[in-house]
Amino acid sequence: MATSRAVPNLAFRRLRGQRSPGEFAAAVRRAAREIGEQVACDARYVGRVESGEIRCPNYAYERVFLHMFPGLSLTDLGFTAREHVRGRRSRTAPDGRAPAQQITTRNDEESDVLRRAFMTSGTATVAAASLGLGAVLPAPRAGGRFGETEVHAVEEAVRRIRLLDDRHGADRLYRIAAEPLRTAYALLDAGTAVRRSTADRMQAGAGELALSVGWLAHDSGRLDDARSHYAEALATARVAGDPALEAHAFSNTSFLARDSGRYREAVRAAQAGQRAGRHLPSPRLLALLTLREAGGWAGLGDRAACEEALGRAHKLFGRGPGDADPEWMSFFGEPELEALEAQCWSVLGDRPRATRHARRAVALQDPHFTRNLALYRAQLAADLARGGAPEEAAATGERVLDLLDQVQSSRIHALLAGTARLLAPHAGGEAVASFLARRAAPASSWPAAGAAGGPASGRAAAAPPAPRLR
Repeated sequence: MATSRAVPNLAFRRLRGQRSPGEFAAAVRRAAREIGEQVACDARYVGRVESGEIRCPNYAYERVFLHMFPGLSLTDLGFTAREHVRGRRSRTAPDGRAPAQQITTRNDEESDVLRRAFMTSGTATVAAASLGLGAVLPAPRAGGRFGETEVHAVEEAVRRIRLLDDRHGADRLYRIAAEPLRTAYALLDAGTAVRRSTADRMQAGAGELALSVGWLAHDSGRLDDARSHYAEALATARVAGDPALEAHAFSNTSFLARDSGRYREAVRAAQAGQRAGRHLPSPRLLALLTLREAGGWAGLGDRAACEEALGRAHKLFGRGPGDADPEWMSFFGEPELEALEAQCWSVLGDRPRATRHARRAVALQDPHFTRNLALYRAQLAADLARGGAPEEAAATGERVLDLLDQVQSSRIHALLAGTARLLAPHAGGEAVASFLARRAAPASSWPAAGAAGGPASGRAAAAPPAPRLR
């Protein structure tokens, strides 16, 4: 495996100037929002760049840095050209299996995550590597102690899983991602930290990892598994006295309860999340939790309470993003706001409003975020089908099919199945017949996006998407 000695990036340090790493990270996040990117930059990331640990940023960070410093190239910023930081494939074991902790890597920012081993060997390692989820949390040290290395590995696992969720969807990731979660909690159960701050970060990291794995279970239809993971995260938050983690856990719990038809629980969990987060300086967090509450009221058929919650959510959202917004919330922008409101109106049976907000979600969504785009289009197709527009619903459904070679999500497939059932009585129409036939055919036989016989997908080009956070 190719290795390199870290060389401090003095050019990047000079560009930071008198700002602290935290202040510079906040400037990076603001610049990302200006161009519609979503990056989870913090002071630790800035430190890793300046130390030379990150020789080349991923594509999202590259776009943000070039926006911040117009006229400069990556090499001007002190980075190594992307084509010069590719690693060589590691040797295989005599039996042909990938050896433990010997995963092919790229020596750039993304491959730095992969070097933290998450799987130990064999089939799991190969599967993880094939998805870009490389290697493993270190085993407990002698005496059971853990430190910065182990904590950083857990935090990077969370970021990597969220990134891969948006790229691939949950179905392929869930069983693989459960391995680092077990290891993280084993470290917590068996180990002790040298410093209290390290223990607190490990607690928070393990809780966020439980939520990430729970979301993969949720999105792939394993609702009982998701409920268990969310409960584990909530217990971790309560033990650690971490209100940010607690608010996140209640947000996901409310979402799951709504999807499971437990609407009263959805309302109560969302309200509990708002109480946990009321002292956190993040209006956007409270806006999301209030939208979760609105979804629960919609499920209960309480239109007045739903409208009141939607009004509060819009006011909170209108206060804008802030530097204190949790890292996991980078998925929550105007497209998601519109999509969640569309879901409320759809459940309440207000088809025109549901369709209007679903259209806005699709129109506002950056095409780089493939899974979100597919999800919003699937929701729009369902609303159009219910609203008496079968031909447009079918055309929109075909555009979702164009993206399914990139995204595997049981949630999206379930929406398409529901749309197909609604459209079946209209199979005499050309667009409807095409959609139904294509959906029923094996995925391998679908025409390529934009090819003859299939509408253009609007798919993003080569740049990898930024994380969809939950």
